[in-house]
Amino acid sequence: MKSDLHPTYRKLTVQCACGNQFETRSTAGSIHVEVCAQCHPYFTGKQRLVDTAGRVDRFRRRYQTESTTTTPTG
Repeated sequence: MKSDLHPTYRKLTVQCACGNQFETRSTAGSIHVEVCAQCHPYFTGKQRLVDTAGRVDRFRRRYQTESTTTTPTG
């Protein structure tokens, strides 16, 4: 068998944007996540808008129409 074939598997701390931290094991150096079980709406039961780099505003600007006040004809 070849020696030193597998990467090192070590403990690391996963850090969430909400401030929550937990330990796990991985070959990665460090992990930063935006949403975890402590702040995700599915687990907390609260609806919360998670905006990453203004993407919600970008979506609203892109699909905003000037004819929002007109009534449909037909």
